[in-house]
Amino acid sequence: MKRLSLSDYQALAEFRYQIRKFLRFSEQAVRETGLEPGQYQLLLAIKGMPEGVRPRIREVANRLQIQHHSAVELVNRLEAGGYVRRERAEDDRREVLLALTPKGERVLGELALHHHNELRSAAPSLVAALRRLMPE
Repeated sequence: MKRLSLSDYQALAEFRYQIRKFLRFSEQAVRETGLEPGQYQLLLAIKGMPEGVRPRIREVANRLQIQHHSAVELVNRLEAGGYVRRERAEDDRREVLLALTPKGERVLGELALHHHNELRSAAPSLVAALRRLMPE
């Protein structure tokens, strides 16, 4: 088994630091809108669902890596706040799909643009930290 060198530990620590900086920015930006970080992540998961994947609770829970009941609770809170809605699928009325409301679209759009800009700013440091982890 290979042992890690001091520089390996430093590279891991730097990468973790850069990720944490971005996550802290994200948490603060989201909370300023009155949402919780998990709620923003759920909105983003619905909007950014891969092509061919239907936005159902199961898929959202998987994308967020949370339990099904936790995803249901997030959806319930966002629905109560007017950010998401549940709707029956056209092709199978038994299936419940998640959709963003206009309010959810607006808030997500603002937050995602803010996150995109921050990532563009943080990208050089993140990429450099990742490159240190992947020596050629």
